[in-house]
Amino acid sequence: MHANPWLTAKSQLEKAHQRLGLSPLLHSRLSEPDRIVEVSLPLTMDDGSVRRFDGFRVQHNNIRGPYKGGLRYHADVDMDEVKALSFWMTMKNALVDVPFGGGKGGIAVNPKELSEGELERLTREFARKLTPVIGPEIDVPAPDVNTNAKIMGWIRDEYEKSVNASSPAVITGKAVANGGSEGRTEATGLGGSFVLDEILQLYGDQLKGKTVAIQGFGNVGSFLLL
Repeated sequence: MHANPWLTAKSQLEKAHQRLGLSPLLHSRLSEPDRIVEVSLPLTMDDGSVRRFDGFRVQHNNIRGPYKGGLRYHADVDMDEVKALSFWMTMKNALVDVPFGGGKGGIAVNPKELSEGELERLTREFARKLTPVIGPEIDVPAPDVNTNAKIMGWIRDEYEKSVNASSPAVITGKAVANGGSEGRTEATGLGGSFVLDEILQLYGDQLKGKTVAIQGFGNVGSFLLL
């Protein structure tokens, strides 16, 4: 049985509170998300049948700036997972001192079971439901598990239709040709390697001579290894 990720995140917060003595107000603000959005996403399949999927967006905290975090498409996505990930995004963005808060979202779906047309229709429906609560100064989604630049492009396009304005900053992880950043694909893995280097320096140690286990060899693990 898997541990509940939201309970794990709450436990981590309590340990930090005990060590750091957070103010009652800060502790309260970090204990629960600012906003939880759960939407129903009906999708007309290629064969004419209709299926319904659950979509989520959790905006944990925006003290430091707009909510920021990825959108994942996976069959196991649920509210507790997304709440925990949004909390960890708040912590990560604060740790590296970028002017964003924490958010996370996703759809409980196995995208490998969908055609590209079905995937696009589902994404656009999700974007329409999220439009009232996202935006460059509000909440900026990004790619995550099973999402990519193409999916971000669909979200941007649907958002721009809804607000009747150009808004490339509504999402990150765009294709470079559409205003995305060079190096974005490998950024997470490289960031992990930079953090590892800093930790080793902090303890007066080095990687040479050590054996390292990397779980997974996807978008993060592959570039971390390099």
